[in-house]
Amino acid sequence: MRFGSFVFSISSDPALDHQVIENTLKEIDLAEEIGLDAVWLTEHHFDGAVAYADPVVFGAAVASRTKRVLIGFAVVELALHHPVRLAVQTALLDHLSNGRLIVGTGRGSAYNEYEYFGYGTTLEEGRDMLPEAEELLVKAWTGQDVDHHGEYWDAKFPVLRPQPYQKPHPPLVRACISEASLLEIAKHGRPALIGIQTVDTLRHRMKQYHDTMLEAGFSEKHVEKAQDDTWAQRAIYIGDDDEECMNVAEAALGRYRKHLLDARVKYNTGGAPPRPPGQAPPPGEVVEHAFLAGTPQRVASQIEELQGVGVRNLMLNFNVGQIPADQVESSMRLFGEKVLPLVKGG
Repeated sequence: MRFGSFVFSISSDPALDHQVIENTLKEIDLAEEIGLDAVWLTEHHFDGAVAYADPVVFGAAVASRTKRVLIGFAVVELALHHPVRLAVQTALLDHLSNGRLIVGTGRGSAYNEYEYFGYGTTLEEGRDMLPEAEELLVKAWTGQDVDHHGEYWDAKFPVLRPQPYQKPHPPLVRACISEASLLEIAKHGRPALIGIQTVDTLRHRMKQYHDTMLEAGFSEKHVEKAQDDTWAQRAIYIGDDDEECMNVAEAALGRYRKHLLDARVKYNTGGAPPRPPGQAPPPGEVVEHAFLAGTPQRVASQIEELQGVGVRNLMLNFNVGQIPADQVESSMRLFGEKVLPLVKGG
């Protein structure tokens, strides 16, 4: 199993953005120091949900100060980028990182319409643009004498320079929130990024993902590789006492949810979308499902449970809802010093 730091750094005050960005870079330095395999960057705009906002530019800073960790996008919001421009930027970042880039794609948000309005599009159009955006991105990375005429973009050029460092191009993964979206990407034999789900749901979806690829005609070797490149998400907090860690996790998750909800109420034209009557909160809003929390021994057992249902890689959010920097550092160091040896047999 590989582990990555999912770098989702909320900043509640614009005056604090610089300090949050600096702290985030220190977290990334520490992620490499403690032995994590990857750092995952995300994209959100206008609301402080992610202080650095732009994962491509921020990724260049990460590439310059790290040597080993993979640099992934979870995700880049394709509807907010011209695919050819993004192809150039990611090809360059692939060179700057010596081939450590993973490009995760998706809409990025199913609720923040204001992000799309700010770039002259809509949530609905963003969803519809995604397949063509990926198609043109791959054409740009790999093609010569590209001549693309689509519903959303027309592009004609001889060849991309620089071409990607990795051949034929950086790994391309897709964020899949629903089971339907995961099975659709499985039909194309592609790896996925899976958001927070219950253990039982993960067990079911990992099996469905595997079986759907086989039914679509992909070889066992191909399916195995796709599974090896698929990541699931959890938040994490580690300390010396299980109950205390759960209290920290619950407070952090509450701050995180409040920040997102307040922004939607304030900036969406219709406020925050209401939850249908009688519908249970999603797993990402329930601390027992969202977090791995407790002593190193407890967290290691939780990770082993996830391994047992087919999860092969974990994106771990060490800083949920502005946990104080010293607590984040302590939790990360405990993960590197105590948890990694337990789960990797060291």
